[in-house]
This record gives sequence, C-alpha cells and structure tokens, in this order.
Amino acid sequence: MTAPLLELRDVSMRFTRQLSLGDRLAARIGAGMPPTTVRAVERVSLGIVAGETLGLVGESGCGKSTLGRIAAGILKPTAGEALIDGAPVMAGGKRPRKVTTRVQTVFQDPFASLNPRQRVGAAIGEGPIAHGLVRADGAAAYVADLLGRVGLDPGFAQRYPHQFSGGQCQRIAIARALAMRPDLLICDEPVASLDVSIQAQVLNLFLELRRELNLTCVFISHDLGVVRHVSDRIAIMYLGRIVELGPTATIYAAPKHPYTQALLESVPKLRRKRGGTRHDFRPIAGELPSPLAPPAGCHFHPRCPKAMDRCRVAAPELRPLSAAQAVSCHLYG
Repeated sequence: MTAPLLELRDVSMRFTRQLSLGDRLAARIGAGMPPTTVRAVERVSLGIVAGETLGLVGESGCGKSTLGRIAAGILKPTAGEALIDGAPVMAGGKRPRKVTTRVQTVFQDPFASLNPRQRVGAAIGEGPIAHGLVRADGAAAYVADLLGRVGLDPGFAQRYPHQFSGGQCQRIAIARALAMRPDLLICDEPVASLDVSIQAQVLNLFLELRRELNLTCVFISHDLGVVRHVSDRIAIMYLGRIVELGPTATIYAAPKHPYTQALLESVPKLRRKRGGTRHDFRPIAGELPSPLAPPAGCHFHPRCPKAMDRCRVAAPELRPLSAAQAVSCHLYG
C-alpha cells in the first residue's frame, strides 16, 4: 500500500475559554461558571497519498476548517499529530511552530487573507525570498510567472488587493500559496464567497494546476456538487468525527452512513413531471447539536432515523467495509 504523504494520527482539538477576572471572582462565591470547552475535532486518523485530492465535507461547525488548519500546521492539536512524509508538520515545546513549507493554505476569504497595505507582488514574493527559494533580484520574474500561471496579467504585481475583484483576489491567494512550491495544498472553502460563474473558473484553475504541478490537495467545502467535481476521495465529517470515507464515485452511488445519505438527499433536485417541473428537497431532520455538549455515543443518533439503543451509549469506530470505503456506524459493526 502506498505510504501517505499527509497523515493525521488520532488528532483531537479542544478550545477552552479561559475564565475572566470577573468569572474567577464570581467562582469564589459560588456564582461563577466553569470554563467552556468546544470539542472541535475528536480522534481523527486520516492518510492522503501523493497526487490525490481529498474532499472534506460536512455542515457548518463540524470541524472541517479546524482539521484543515491542523494539517497545515496553523493549529497544534490538543492530542495526536500531523505528519508529512513521516515528519511532524509542527515542532513541539512551549511555543509550537510550523517547521515545513511543504504545506500551504488557500483561505475562504481572499480579502481577509491578503494584507491591504501590501502590493500583491510583494505578498507573493515575500515568502519565497525569506525561505531562500528565490533570490531577491529574481523575485519580480518569479512573481510575474506565477501571476501568469493563475490567469492574471503580470503587470498587476504593483497593485493593491482592493483594486481587484473577489475572483482575482482568490487567484492571487493561490499564486501566493504556489510560490512556496508546496507538495500539499489545503483549500478551505476557496470558492464559497465567489459568484457561481467565478466559482467555475477558479475550480477549473485548481484542476489545471493540480495536473500541471502534481499537487496533493485537501478540498474543504459544504457544497457537495463542488466536491464531487474536484475530489478523488471524500471524507464526511459530523461534529468533529469522520463518519464515512471512500472514493467519490462510491460515496455518491452507495452512501452507507445515515448522515451521508441524509446529506445527499438534502441536495435540491429538479425532476420533470407531467405538467411542469418538480423540486425535490429533503432537509436533514433535527438541529445540529452544540459542540459544547455533544451527545453521548454516536453524535448523529438524535437525528438518525435508524438509531438503536447502542447508538446512544457507544461511539462507533471508523471500520473498513472494503479496501477503499470505511464507515463509522453500528449498522455495519
């Protein structure tokens, strides 16, 4: 079996809000509240081989972006570790820091991820110069080549981010990530803030760059149509856990986990009917539980039409159904 380029080993992430001075004083007289903890990611293990694109899918608040930032070395997990070719993405110690440039990130909001006071040419060339990937006297040509590669005029290097549209800014953000010559690209909802027509252009750019540069990608999105278009495999997340993992075609043709089935049924569909067109839409029943107090056992059981008594007390493990597909559900265990 091919060794993974990126490996997440039993990764968990919890965010705890520290008590303020007022909270601590109130706690002394018994009126305070305990620190609140958000369980963003729970014991996720995942491997991504070189050259593939993994789609990470789930509802808002399920932990997709947190898992992506752990893989990118932006966040240090509470437990577990992220490895690239067997080496840690982050160094430990009192001040954890990212120790590799082989993983880069494209964020959802390009206007927020670019410095409004910095010309885009400087933003793209700053990292490669600092890490010795290119000499300062060759940076202008390097930046011009990258801008051309993402479909922009090399003369745009002297402009500021506010002089561009959202789609153009996202292309600049992609060029900045590619400037570090990464092996792995973490794409955190990179087209969610763009118009539909611009989304298609940026997605086609991703596919083209992936083929040209042999990139490995983690594509995070809540849009099942987008993920189907760009991904080789899909991981379905629910409230911090991976509930199903498998090839894109298999997941869409024969979803196994009740949550995956509900997600696919919730996608609006148009069906032709005598006398007009019918819109089919089945939203997922119930409300997404709070990550501050997730349900015991299987997190999906309060909304699952197939829940059993066992689901309410025991959390299922992610088990292989075949050589390519795995599911975390007591129905298959």
